[in-house]
Amino acid sequence: MDYITGPVLRPQFKELIARSGRFIVLDLSRVSFCDSAGLNVLLGAWRQADASGAVLVLACVPEPLRRILQMTGADQLLRVYDTVTDAEAVFAG
Repeated sequence: MDYITGPVLRPQFKELIARSGRFIVLDLSRVSFCDSAGLNVLLGAWRQADASGAVLVLACVPEPLRRILQMTGADQLLRVYDTVTDAEAVFAG
């Protein structure tokens, strides 16, 4: 996730948020790189979800991205779960 993939991901996240329910889990297990542009995309998706009344959370976040979230304070907004199942369990009831 970087300045090249950002323009591709933004409309995809916008569409996902528009057609999804009240709870969205982003499985990031296959993300091998994320820079500030990628972080900006995630925060933008979180803001869009929040504005539409949905909850967007992250799951399976690779350790390098977890460190970025912690260093920037983004982990205060973006809730992170170890697995998709863990995230779904929190909101299942």
